[in-house]
Amino acid sequence: MGAYILRRLLLVIPTLFGVMLVNFMLTQLVPGGPIDQVIAQLEGDGDVFAGISGGGSETLGESDVVSGYDGARGLPPQFLERLEVEFNFSRIVCEDGFTGTPDLDAPECVTERIPPVERFGLMMWDYLRFDFGESYFRSIAVTDLVIEKLPVSITLGLWSTLIAYLISIPLGIRKAVRDGSTFDSVTSGIIIVAYAIPGFLFAIMLLILFAGGRYFQFFPLRGLTSDGFADMNLIQQIGDYFWHITLPVLASTIAAFATLTLLTKNSFLDEIKKQYVMTAKAKGLTENRVLYGHVFRNAMLIVIAGFPTVFVGVFFGGSLIIETIFSLDGLGRLGFEAAVSRDYPVIFGTLFVFGLIGLVVNIISDLMYVWIDPRIDFETRQG
Repeated sequence: MGAYILRRLLLVIPTLFGVMLVNFMLTQLVPGGPIDQVIAQLEGDGDVFAGISGGGSETLGESDVVSGYDGARGLPPQFLERLEVEFNFSRIVCEDGFTGTPDLDAPECVTERIPPVERFGLMMWDYLRFDFGESYFRSIAVTDLVIEKLPVSITLGLWSTLIAYLISIPLGIRKAVRDGSTFDSVTSGIIIVAYAIPGFLFAIMLLILFAGGRYFQFFPLRGLTSDGFADMNLIQQIGDYFWHITLPVLASTIAAFATLTLLTKNSFLDEIKKQYVMTAKAKGLTENRVLYGHVFRNAMLIVIAGFPTVFVGVFFGGSLIIETIFSLDGLGRLGFEAAVSRDYPVIFGTLFVFGLIGLVVNIISDLMYVWIDPRIDFETRQG
């Protein structure tokens, strides 16, 4: 097992490198880089795409500093040069013998474009040292920016996953035991309807019904806490926190709840029909002893072992629409705003971290398979 884990860990490096390389190359093809975004704002266009005509400017400053930006006609060339240096698309190069600090004001210094291959290499070297730089437009370190948004993502990811598992597993077992009964049919109908309702539509329905949209004002409309949260005692803070998260967590849970319930039911049905279950019943074991002493471990293998992947998917995926509807500032909105503004340090920094965590979580999921059922041996299967 140790050799298998080592091989998986070694594969993390080239896999992560490939993910970063593909995404970096794609940004070269998308029109409108961060400099175009700044120019559009300064020129009053308000949108990077408003200044991009047929040819457009090349992403990441691949075009000429002065003439390559379609919206830059009213801006001085030196300003654009400084902007490219600030965004690390160019560097200042001075003549031999220059002893001062490299600066564009010095007549001996000029800007030199950094090739994309070199930019990618420098970026990956920084990321391997977990140096993700600063956001282009927020003047804050990418790491600090992600930490600032984590409370919302932790709330939605953790509670949505826990509630889905706590409800879906008992319900799925009950449906498997009573397969074909009225209870099974009714709950299946409810689950199908729940799965068919989009999360954002369910969120809007919750707002209308319970957040003062039209009927009742049971829950707050926005945020994770109330304004006077810091002045409350511990009990009041806990109550206020759960009061605020009830509706967004319910909206985030509905789809996962439906999928997990049906997965649990089908897993138990497959196991219940196997020969060893009939043998255990023939020996006189009670239904609960057979169900929870023999069937449970085998049936729950795929459900429980997938918990890390499910949690990380909800946690880092971030629901942009749910966060927007409930006025929550989490990783979902952070990713969307970074993509719109072409904030590359935020985009690539978060992609690197989340990609690394996702790859490690896949290894943890495999280890959970072995922990739940020691009969599984990945090393023998690969041999």
